[in-house]
Amino acid sequence: MSDDYDGAWKEALDEYFEEFVALLYPSIHAEIDWARGYEFLDNELQQISPESETGQRRADRLVKVWRKDGTEAWVLIHVEVQSQKDPTFAERMYVYNYRIFDRYHRRVASLAVLGDERPHWRPSRFEQELWGCRTVFEFPVVKLTDYRERWAELEESDNPFATVVMAHLKTQETKGSEEKRKRWKFALIRRMYERGYSKDDVRILFRFIDWLMQLPEAAEREIWQRVKEYEEVTQMPYVTSVERFGFQRGLKEGRVLGLKEGQAKGRREGLLEGMREGLLKGRHEGLLNGIGLVLEVRFGDQGMKLLPRLQKVQDMDTLQQVTDLLRRRDTTLEDLERFIAEYGGNGAGTQHGLEG
Repeated sequence: MSDDYDGAWKEALDEYFEEFVALLYPSIHAEIDWARGYEFLDNELQQISPESETGQRRADRLVKVWRKDGTEAWVLIHVEVQSQKDPTFAERMYVYNYRIFDRYHRRVASLAVLGDERPHWRPSRFEQELWGCRTVFEFPVVKLTDYRERWAELEESDNPFATVVMAHLKTQETKGSEEKRKRWKFALIRRMYERGYSKDDVRILFRFIDWLMQLPEAAEREIWQRVKEYEEVTQMPYVTSVERFGFQRGLKEGRVLGLKEGQAKGRREGLLEGMREGLLKGRHEGLLNGIGLVLEVRFGDQGMKLLPRLQKVQDMDTLQQVTDLLRRRDTTLEDLERFIAEYGGNGAGTQHGLEG
């Protein structure tokens, strides 16, 4: 499960950057002019990243913000989620910092969040010296394990990012215990409704919790049923308005549709041939249904903008590739757009079924 931490945190930072700073770095939050907005600089970070040559994936973020005194500032948000001590961490933070400064000649604040389970491992300083020439770099660190002692503070917080921290900690604590994970997963989901989170917040955070706190399929379906029942009682259909098991439901509906059409066609042209064609059409409709449902629950309105183009696709292999992409938890909206662009141009549309 540790492989999923980075992708989940990356998405959480994208959705709740201001809330992240407010919860974990309140003194810094107070100095930023949030009314002027902020800007993610992903492309710039990739160009200066020490990992850009190796292809390693980390939940790092480079964000441009404005200070309240009117000064522009570059803030590196480095989220390192790992399960063991990394002796190069402090050096890497230093390398990020000086590369950003060298590129932009602006002051940089490098912030570290450590999500590992070693409470005493807290790198916050890089130092090197040679013949009287000395470099010292210090950076602030938040250790998520500290919040185990501050759990009540998280419970009472209305900041959505508190849920992110809680889900992270309970994912670690329930490792190897299906019953405990089921109990805590539902408790965290229910808490969002009880705290009065908006529909959008509930859906975004539900995805984060679901991403981290993975369970066997039977247990997942049990949790899902409890969520459906809870939403019916509270009359807040925030999550179940979009079917979470979209692929399964879409394929099932498609098979039923195919069977009905196949039977009708079979009476006229032969049952077996009609069934075959009907089931193929049903599978096509089922894949599209599932794709549409998952696009909405994962990416909202932006994801649904891709659906009309995908509905033109007749090639089953191409639709299956889209389905496989969506089943991967680390797939982004940009990944899907690149896939469509790749198979939609340069003559590939005829072969793969994507039309421009």
